[in-house]
This record gives sequence, C-alpha cells and structure tokens, in this order.
Amino acid sequence: MDKTSGAKTPGTKTPGAKTLGELAKTLRSKNAGVDNVTFDIIFPDRATYEHVKRSQVLTRASVAALYNIPEARISDFVEFDPANAIKFTLYRSVPSGSPGDPDIFGAQQYAPLLGVIVPEVIA
Repeated sequence: MDKTSGAKTPGTKTPGAKTLGELAKTLRSKNAGVDNVTFDIIFPDRATYEHVKRSQVLTRASVAALYNIPEARISDFVEFDPANAIKFTLYRSVPSGSPGDPDIFGAQQYAPLLGVIVPEVIA
C-alpha cells in the first residue's frame, strides 16, 4: 500500500502478463484545478490500447479499489479512442497546497498504476 495515496496494487504477475508501466507510452498524473487530479494512460498503438480496454483492468471500480477511495471520488473516466488513451479525474481529499496535501502538483499520484497487471493476450 502506498503511504501517501492509500493505493494497493492488485494481482500477481503471471507468465506473459505485463504491467501498465511496461505497456503504456505515457502514464502521468497532474493537477486539474485546485480540487482535482487527472490521470492519463496513453498507449503506443491501437492494439495495445484495445487489449488493455478489453482486459477491464482499468474501470471506475478498479481505480476506486486501487486508490482505496469510493467511486464517487472519480469525477470522470474516459476511454479516448482517438488518442489510444484512458483518462480519469479524481476529486482531491483536500485542496492542492492546503495542510495535509501530500502532493501539491498531483504529479506523483500515478505510481500505483505502474504495477497494475494486464493479462496476456490469448489468441
């Protein structure tokens, strides 16, 4: 469990499986205003993006479980086909820069996503 976000990385990596950190071209988080943090997971090609979408490892429910938050804290969750990207935004628990804010820029909140395991493609 990540001490700052409360996130948990689920699952065990099996042969042939890869993590989002291995599959994504870009995986980032950043401020989206004072009360939100937005996340972008961008894949290098359509095939990888479609495989991750079909695997259902990234859904509102899985993100809520990963970050140990209620689904109501997820304001947006978008599978954005034109960019081969999955994007979501979380409401912060405290405003950016206020006492108790562990990451004023929201730039370190993506780390738990790196270890999310995506199952192997079965042809």
